[in-house]
Amino acid sequence: MTVRECLEFAAKLKLPGTIEQKMGRVESIVNELRLTKCQNTKIGGPLVKGVSGGERKRTSIGVELITDPNLIFLDEPTTGLDSFTATSVMETLKELSKQGRTIIQTIHQPNSDIFEMFDRLMLLAKGKVIYFNEARLAVDYFSGIGFKCPELSNPSDYFMSIMSIETIEQDEIDAVGYHVSVQTVYANKIAKFNENYMNSALKNDEDKADPKAVPISQ
Repeated sequence: MTVRECLEFAAKLKLPGTIEQKMGRVESIVNELRLTKCQNTKIGGPLVKGVSGGERKRTSIGVELITDPNLIFLDEPTTGLDSFTATSVMETLKELSKQGRTIIQTIHQPNSDIFEMFDRLMLLAKGKVIYFNEARLAVDYFSGIGFKCPELSNPSDYFMSIMSIETIEQDEIDAVGYHVSVQTVYANKIAKFNENYMNSALKNDEDKADPKAVPISQ
């Protein structure tokens, strides 16, 4: 199918109302996601040349936006895209969040431009929260607990490195004072991160969450 045909198919399946109302919603999505130029191009696949990776991603997002949801979950929306295209897709999502939608997404290795778009950031390792608050406060927070992000570095790359078991150094193992596995040292490191967060002023208390808070993109 073409991009427009895909969106029309979703609209016919998901939306109530007349065919005119459904096609009106499709037209709105095409314009909103900047799909006008490629709307009549086949999406394509492994054996058929079609739209670009970014256009494909925006079409997938458009299918979910047909019903105008207030909450959107996205699993790695930039996977497989080059840096420029990934940033473009994220700019589209940022604009959607400004319209009153809450957008929550998992994302690996966002570039610095994408990181700057985040309102809030949650870092998870071994099932534990090691940070969850405003993204702009994260660098200073980790610096305050002894993990200073190098100057001119992408904060997200640095956070991923300190969270990864692959970056455990031999001196960290030796510092324990007795023979332990890398996995044990890593588990202790993440537990310490979690403890620092839970005892910090930045810890989010779900019991005090404001149900009327303005939606955020994450």
